[in-house]
Amino acid sequence: MKRCITIGIIIIICFLCQSTLFQYLKLGGVVPNFLLIITMSFGLMRGRNEGLLVGFFSGLLIDIFFGTVLGPYAFIYMTLGYANGFFHRIYYVEDVLLPMLMITINDFLYNIIIYVVFFLLKNKLLFSDYMVHIILPEMIYTILITLFFYKLLVRINLRLKRIKEADNI
Repeated sequence: MKRCITIGIIIIICFLCQSTLFQYLKLGGVVPNFLLIITMSFGLMRGRNEGLLVGFFSGLLIDIFFGTVLGPYAFIYMTLGYANGFFHRIYYVEDVLLPMLMITINDFLYNIIIYVVFFLLKNKLLFSDYMVHIILPEMIYTILITLFFYKLLVRINLRLKRIKEADNI
């Protein structure tokens, strides 16, 4: 129960940071994708089911507050969280390379899916502009934030594991 409450609070805080605070700290006109960072992190640290759930609720918040239709962002985040869970078995707490590689791939795939669903299908074919002005700056900004924020998420996860183990004894 403590784990669910803690993860819920993390999702809400990241959503608020992404949608309010970091709107004033834009670099290159983009903000880092905190919700993608926590979706990737919990998928790697806890497995497919937790990655799926964190991704679903993260995407659902975006759909509720910014979307015109309920579901596309929830589905995208949920799919990415589930896919990250496959790498749970090769994940080590000390490893920083795998999370950096995964957030790079996730952010690229996320933006490609957003381009296809929201722009390409509306006959907006300027992919090179989207790549240069949106995808690359957001990837770089998200990777830089992940370097610092990921360590905090690892500490929170380890503390939650210790609390769960202490409760089981």
